[in-house]
Amino acid sequence: MSDETLQFSEREALLFHSEGRPGKIEIIASKPMATQRDLALAYSPGVAVPVQAIYDDPATVYDYTAKGNLVAVISNGTAILGMGNLGPLASKPVMEGKAVLFKRFADVDAIDIELKTEDVNRFIDAVELMEPTFGGINLEDIKAPECFIIEQALRERMNIPVFHDDQHGTAIITAAGLINACLLTGRKLSEVKIVVNGAGAAAIACTELVKAMGVRGDNVILCDRKGVIYQGREGVDQWKSAHAAVTETRTLTEALVGADVFLGLSAAGSLTPEMVKDMAPAPIIFAMANPEPEIRPELAMAARPDAIVATGRSDYPNQVNNVLGFPFIFRGALDVRATGINDAMKIAAANAIAELARERVPEEVAAAYGVSHSFGPTYIIPAPFDPRLMEVVPVAVAKAAMASGVATKPILDIEAYRHSLRARLNPTTSVLSMAYEGARAHPKRVIFAEGEEEVVLRAAIAFKEGGYGTPVLVGRDDVPERLRALGVTDPESFELHNSRVSPLVPRMVDFLYSRLQRRGYLRRDCERMVNQDRNIFGALLLQLGEGDAMITGITRTYGETMRQIRRVIDPVAGKTPFGIHLLVGQSHTVFIADTTVNERPTAEQLADFAEQTAAVARRMGHEPRVAFLSYSNFGNPKGEWLDNIRDAVTVLDGRKVGFEYEGEMAPDVALNPKQLANYPFARLSGPANVLIMPGLQSAHISAKLLRELGGDSVIGPMLIGMEKPVQVAPMTSTASELVTLAVLAAGGIAR
Repeated sequence: MSDETLQFSEREALLFHSEGRPGKIEIIASKPMATQRDLALAYSPGVAVPVQAIYDDPATVYDYTAKGNLVAVISNGTAILGMGNLGPLASKPVMEGKAVLFKRFADVDAIDIELKTEDVNRFIDAVELMEPTFGGINLEDIKAPECFIIEQALRERMNIPVFHDDQHGTAIITAAGLINACLLTGRKLSEVKIVVNGAGAAAIACTELVKAMGVRGDNVILCDRKGVIYQGREGVDQWKSAHAAVTETRTLTEALVGADVFLGLSAAGSLTPEMVKDMAPAPIIFAMANPEPEIRPELAMAARPDAIVATGRSDYPNQVNNVLGFPFIFRGALDVRATGINDAMKIAAANAIAELARERVPEEVAAAYGVSHSFGPTYIIPAPFDPRLMEVVPVAVAKAAMASGVATKPILDIEAYRHSLRARLNPTTSVLSMAYEGARAHPKRVIFAEGEEEVVLRAAIAFKEGGYGTPVLVGRDDVPERLRALGVTDPESFELHNSRVSPLVPRMVDFLYSRLQRRGYLRRDCERMVNQDRNIFGALLLQLGEGDAMITGITRTYGETMRQIRRVIDPVAGKTPFGIHLLVGQSHTVFIADTTVNERPTAEQLADFAEQTAAVARRMGHEPRVAFLSYSNFGNPKGEWLDNIRDAVTVLDGRKVGFEYEGEMAPDVALNPKQLANYPFARLSGPANVLIMPGLQSAHISAKLLRELGGDSVIGPMLIGMEKPVQVAPMTSTASELVTLAVLAAGGIAR
């Protein structure tokens, strides 16, 4: 089930999809294309060689093209989310989004294709003709019953995996939760009595899968809007009639008496507390209608405190979310070049997901989601951003494909395969995702000091509507009108602090004057700063406990902003504040420090930066390997600016730190294993992921160059080492970047 509990303003959503390059995907060449020779190899005449090789042996298409990692996400827009038949053009944003999820979660390249037809045969013919291009087909948002006909025909005609995620993705995650709920309540699948409410694509797929897993057919009752689908009922299509029950019950209310399980894929409010009371002891309730479930969990639990409840929403425990399944199922199927996705593979995926939920929850996942550290009634399904999914689900699917005979390229070394899966994804992306979930689970008050700027207001709107916490705006009386102009219908719901009228001003002046009176400032100077400077006023709000974190930096240079903040907030005792830029790629992250604050750091400071940046790297899921950068590699060439770097290494030697470090070394030696191999004595076991720069000039230039010219996403700078969580954003920051810094600051990752 999709997660539709987040709310955004229409303006913010449209800006997200339109800013910069329109849409959410682009094509990136995976080979160099800089020279004429590159182009000659990529196209004519060099391309003729793989063409002939593929003609001679068609299986080599997987060796010489992207087919083996390429999935088509295909729709005709007849059942878009919960919005109905809006047509293929309107479905394109959704299909692009699905393609992004494939890449983000499983490193599967995906292309969206929208077909302008509701004719089943034309649709089938069009997709079948694409088989040479793709390694798999993901069907999406196609209405029933056409989706059944289309998928069945394509599975019969095509020799690559075809998977309708609206059906089978939901079924697999539901089955995983059902396995665990039965385990907790002492039930066997072969004995449970299930009532399925809803008879669309997902409901029928759930019914078919649980039966394939051992649930007896005579123990399942399927209901639609007209009631129970029973044998002999007229006007029932072939897909519903395949599950018609031999029963005297005719309504959902009657069917639920004594039932063990309710699987809801229907409409909000269709399950009442009275119905829940009539179910068997310790009832299992999957209320998966979105955005509003068949029954709210609190109502179900009030009626039956012994119930286990799951929904499609992320703001309740046990979220049934398709993203737990489809990326990893395709990953495993593609990696063994499966000719299809069969029941054995679906069941293997369900069992793997269920088993993962029974393992101890990693600390970072538990902190993000606010879940317990053990399997139980409120944790029967893994969290959607659990990084272990990438390792366990594809392996299970691949094994099942091999065992069931649909794998054409068996994997001989499963452990090596596990390692390759782990290396495909960047832990940072999971940590960032979990940071957002953590913010929603533990919302904080974040001060937006420049609350009159449009980009800041847009960030504050996104922060509030995303459920990450309360934005505390610093600005004048016209801020509500500015919010209204951005589409906010209730600007009075935003907390606004105006220094001209704030009752906190006298306390602020007292606090600031006590800090600055022996630094040459008069009381009237402090009054002027409090009344006129948003950064001073915002920082004082933070000091007085009116917020948990602060974001600023849009209207003034980094250096000037830091000087203002330092008048109010001190560094952590014994620490020197510094900045970290993060370069985030698909499978790697590099942390660069100090990029913002200290012009000529001492050896002790460089060692401190290394330790603190290594701690940030670990909080973001990486084992740090630190390189102290220089123009020199271990004394070649010689120079007069190397002592600080060498002394920093010596300082760390004395501290007995628990991570790898080395220096002085040039960036190519730090990052390129072939270059590093020229120095066999070096203490790094692999490419560095923490780069400690020798001074602010080189650090700042490098960070700005990489932001403008590099291919990776850049996060930061993150300010580290202040007593209070405060972040100074670049003046060019977007609203999304401000929200990210706010979430990282409030969540304690940037500290």
